[in-house]
Amino acid sequence: MIEVNTLNKSFNCVWVLKDITTRFSRGKANLIIGRSGSGKSVLLKSIVGLLEIDSGEILFEGQNFTRMNFAERKKIRRKFGMLFQGGALFDSLTVYENISFNLDFFTSMTKKEKQKRVKYCLELVNLKNVTHLYPSELSGGMKKRTAIARAIVMNPSYLFCDEPNSGLDPETATIIDNLIKRITLELGITTVINTHDINSVLEIGDNVLFIHEGQNWWEGTKEEIFTSGNEELNDFVFATEIIKRIKPPNTSI
Repeated sequence: MIEVNTLNKSFNCVWVLKDITTRFSRGKANLIIGRSGSGKSVLLKSIVGLLEIDSGEILFEGQNFTRMNFAERKKIRRKFGMLFQGGALFDSLTVYENISFNLDFFTSMTKKEKQKRVKYCLELVNLKNVTHLYPSELSGGMKKRTAIARAIVMNPSYLFCDEPNSGLDPETATIIDNLIKRITLELGITTVINTHDINSVLEIGDNVLFIHEGQNWWEGTKEEIFTSGNEELNDFVFATEIIKRIKPPNTSI
């Protein structure tokens, strides 16, 4: 579990996040949603320590990340898996080399042990016979799967995903969503997903945090979104005509 308590973050005296308090549960797909500029990316970067916060607390299993020194934070970060927006694969490395990259640098595994671990992660993301290929030879969906395999190869306790469906067609995006959800359940990971894709919310949103103007504006499940009664959330969720057509009849918009 990750807990965020009264988190505040500013840039050049402008407050971007204001008193954010929330928690992200283990074994759940925890989604952060909001319009561009709402502060959701800043929140994700603050949680993983890429940005220093002005005040507040971030706790991993009760351990206060914000009060840790560099060495202590490094130990926690070893438990992080990161899925970046564009996949961020190394173009000059094969699929196998991309996935085994962290194993080479941060473990003392033998070559055979690495091969076994890479094979296991590829099986989890349903990829076969691709270890020799380079990123340029992969489809968009295959790149995302490879990036997920790399993110989980170190057996992380926490998986952070930044816009995992960016650049994918709707069908492939749904496949990636369900893959992330399945891995979250099977491995018991605390997964935090930053997204603006409403389809993702409706597919896998166990817990949903809606950020509006830097504030925790609403929290709930994907089922509760339709009856939230929150005007700003409704404006965001039902922004397209297609989504409006699927809203339940008792929705207040």
